[in-house]
Amino acid sequence: MGWDDRFFLFLHVLVCPKREVKRFVDLTADETSDLWLTAQKVGTQLESYHKASSLTLAIQDGPQAGQTVPHVHIHLIPRKSGDFEKNDEIYDAMDEKEKELKQKLDLDKERKDRSLEEMSQEADEYRKLFV
Repeated sequence: MGWDDRFFLFLHVLVCPKREVKRFVDLTADETSDLWLTAQKVGTQLESYHKASSLTLAIQDGPQAGQTVPHVHIHLIPRKSGDFEKNDEIYDAMDEKEKELKQKLDLDKERKDRSLEEMSQEADEYRKLFV
C-alpha cells in the first residue's frame, strides 16, 4: 500500500448537502445536482492543490454499503500514480482505516482525530482555493 496514514487522513474530503439526509434517494433533484456540482468544483481544486492526477469519488449509501455516518456525503480522495498497487485497494484502505478508528474511538462520542485549531487551519487553506 502506498499511502501512509497521514496522507489518507489529511487529503480525504467529504462533500455533503446542507440538509441532513440519510440516503441518496432522499435528496431532491436540486440537492442532487448541487451535491455533484459542488463535488466537481471542490474536487478540481483539491486535485490541483495536492498535485494529484486523479480523484476517487465514493458514496457509501446505507449500512450494508459501509455507510457509518447517517448523512449522505461524497468522499473526494486525490489520487497519484502508484499510490496503490491495484487501483481498487483504496476501498480496502478506507475500510481498514474505519476499523482502526472504531477500535480506538466510540465514533458516536469521540470522533476527534484532530483539534479544532488543526481543522480550522486546514479549512483556511482550502478556503483560499475558492476565493
